[in-house]
Amino acid sequence: MSLLLALLLQVGPNPLAGGMPDDDLMRDRPARARGELNATTAWFDSCFDQIAQDPARAHTMAQIRRSETKGVDRVLANHCLGTAASALGLWEDARSAFIAAREETPAGEARTRARYAAMAGNAALAGGDAEGALAWLTRAETDARAADAATLEAIAATDRARALVALGRGDEALAALEAATTRAPERAEGWLLTATLLRRMERLSEAQAAIERAVLLTPTNPDIGLEAGVIAVLDGREDAARESWQSVIELDPKGPAAATARDYLAQLASTQDIAPVAQAEEEGAQP
Repeated sequence: MSLLLALLLQVGPNPLAGGMPDDDLMRDRPARARGELNATTAWFDSCFDQIAQDPARAHTMAQIRRSETKGVDRVLANHCLGTAASALGLWEDARSAFIAAREETPAGEARTRARYAAMAGNAALAGGDAEGALAWLTRAETDARAADAATLEAIAATDRARALVALGRGDEALAALEAATTRAPERAEGWLLTATLLRRMERLSEAQAAIERAVLLTPTNPDIGLEAGVIAVLDGREDAARESWQSVIELDPKGPAAATARDYLAQLASTQDIAPVAQAEEEGAQP
């Protein structure tokens, strides 16, 4: 494998890029008992529906609602405001709204406070403030631990790892990912990110072990297939890399991951075509 290909593959894929707006925390609305519907939850549902259709209008709706309410109504208005702001890429607005939602949630509701702290941290990270993100994601982990919410604690730890990577603190990020996979070993994302970080640290045997755990948990995840191929090719196992990338193409031929896999396969093929020529030229140049 050429040095050029190795350098190209080190660039991507990049699942450590950040959590918003596709983060697990953003996709899920707060749980509600079956059949429960009142003015508060009806407004909240309508605001989220509006985000899907017109996030700017939802943003305005939530601002008005926030200014006119208090208590749980105001908390949920801030939740919707932060989500709408995220959809619009207004990351500072989103962070402020999620922080307000956390601060106005009763101290005894640690799980909900953890959720909002994590969302605030994600907004900060998406907005380029990794230091600010780190502070809020640390709070989120503390709140989640107090609530004994293992999955939520793992999500916050995973996002804290993203912030640490952005700050160039790889060893600390690896420790955060270890905490995430310990608290929620069934979440493939933690193993995928661990594999990616270890690969970037050139610890390929450990990266291989982590990606194998991810594959076992979610064998049809295209990001996992891409990363498995990258690790394999950097480890000199080109046949395994081809197999991984071809599986990504077969899973979703028209998806973005398939396009990346085709690019990688083309790069691999081109280096194999060039290698014999380069070797012949080198041998011909010898006295």
